[in-house]
Parts: sequence; C-alpha cells; structure tokens
Amino acid sequence: MAGNGYRLVIGNKYTSSWSLRPWLALKQAGIPFTEVYINLRTPEKKEQILAHSPAGKVPVLWANDLMIWDSLAILEYLAERHPDKGFWPADADARAVARAASAEMHSGFQPLREHCPMKFIATDPKDEHAEPVQDNIRRIVTLWKDCRARFGADGPFLFSQFSIADAMYAPVASRLRTYVADLGAYGDDGTATAYIEALFALPAMSEWGEGAKRELEFR
Repeated sequence: MAGNGYRLVIGNKYTSSWSLRPWLALKQAGIPFTEVYINLRTPEKKEQILAHSPAGKVPVLWANDLMIWDSLAILEYLAERHPDKGFWPADADARAVARAASAEMHSGFQPLREHCPMKFIATDPKDEHAEPVQDNIRRIVTLWKDCRARFGADGPFLFSQFSIADAMYAPVASRLRTYVADLGAYGDDGTATAYIEALFALPAMSEWGEGAKRELEFR
C-alpha cells in the first residue's frame, strides 16, 4: 500500500469518466496511491464495488480507514490534506472561479454525458448533435475561453497551472476529441482546441490511455 494509506478504487479507463478525475489529480500532484481496479463490464461488478463502498459507485478513495466516495469530495479532501500541491489556484478570485467551474461540471452537462459517453481513445466525430448537446458544447467552449483569458496567462491550463478544474474537465476534453470534428463551429477561436491538446500531452493522460487500450484488447 502507498505510504500515505491512499487506495483509489476506479472503474474502466476506457469509459469511467468519474474515475479519471481523482486518478489524474493524484498523478499530477505526484501523490502515491494504490490503484484498485474494478472491471465494470463483468457480472460481478456490483459485488466488487460494494466490497469497497456501500454507495455502490466508483471512484472511492480510502485514506487508511476513511472512505470518500464522490469525485469532487475526493479532490477537495486531497486539496485540504496537501495544500502544498496546488490543487486549487493560489489567487482568491481564480480559486473561486475554479470552484464554480468544477461545480458546474459536477452537476451539469447532462445532455453531453448522455449522448456522448466517454470512449477515451476513440475517434467517432458526429456531423450533427442534438440541440441540448450543442448548447453544452458552446457553454464549455465559452467557459474554457473565459478561464484561459482571465487566469491562464502563465501556463496551458484553465488557471495556468494544473488544478482540480482541469481534472474535472479532462473527461470532457476526451468527449470533445472523440465526438466533435470542429470546435470552431461552437465558437472556439483555437483556445479550446489548444487546451485539449495540453491535457492530452500530460504523461498521466497517456498512461490512462494505455490502460484503456489494454481493456479493449482483452474484451
């Protein structure tokens, strides 16, 4: 077990968007943890998840004998436990906007989630999307552009340096890369496209992608 007692229970890397968020944040922060993988495609998945969490969902973070079972709650816990890791921006205004953006992701964008499930390494661009999905994409592009314009001058991420907000939007970046052929049709001036490229240039994202490839090989 990792020295700090962290065990992160996750699902499939090809599809489990919520699992990616705390996993990526831990990797980016350089915090050691033990990965507990549950194949969500097996008939035994329910029993396996319940062995780790009575909530019956992944991800779950165990910090020694403490269980945290929601992605954003996990990230907030890590930010409190490791204030030196920069999980949130240091500037108060940037931090407030980062929290708002993360909360919007946590509770919103249902049409995009429903119609464009994460397929992490797939390329499946659609000529048309339902209007609610288009609205979601336009909002995401606008949000990313605003964060980058206001707070992104010193690095490639939403608030310059990698933060919880980037962990929250990494699966969204994956969805847009998979399903949207031209973000310019949704108001992108190149900012959103460059941001997606910056996320996928992270070694941790490459590592997650290799795991997704292995899952497809053994289906």
